[in-house]
Amino acid sequence: MAAPHDALPLEHRLDGAPTTRPLRDAFHLPARDTSVALARARVLERLREWYVDDESNADAQLLMSELFTNAVRHTDSEKVSCELWVIGVRLRLEVADEGGGKSVMRVEDADRGRIGDDERENGRGLLLVSVLADDWGIRKARTGGSEGVTGHAVWAELECHRTHG
Repeated sequence: MAAPHDALPLEHRLDGAPTTRPLRDAFHLPARDTSVALARARVLERLREWYVDDESNADAQLLMSELFTNAVRHTDSEKVSCELWVIGVRLRLEVADEGGGKSVMRVEDADRGRIGDDERENGRGLLLVSVLADDWGIRKARTGGSEGVTGHAVWAELECHRTHG
């Protein structure tokens, strides 16, 4: 599946079906444990505004908590960048850090259940992500600035249903 920014706009569908414009929200928060609750609250608020059903909203909040917590605990980031997309029946969350600190777990390790001692101690965040999300992954993320710091972006996608609008 193409990343939301690579996908064709839905209003250009050829089959003539009614279209829905993609919905997007992006925000940055300080890389602190206290910001996890703020990120969850932002997801809750935005998905309610977009009339996303309660089950999808709850799953998205849990995914955001796990991804944001990993960015705080496993990097030396000063801020964490978050994006939230609803495109048709797909919901995508992406959390990007500024890098540094401990290395990020590889997708293959989480899929195979290989977890290091640090992950066992702090929970199984990426395993939970792999269960809740239909698809997820990790990519390098350039965070800009004069130094061109490179961090990681972890994304997760799931199906969502809208109750109105």
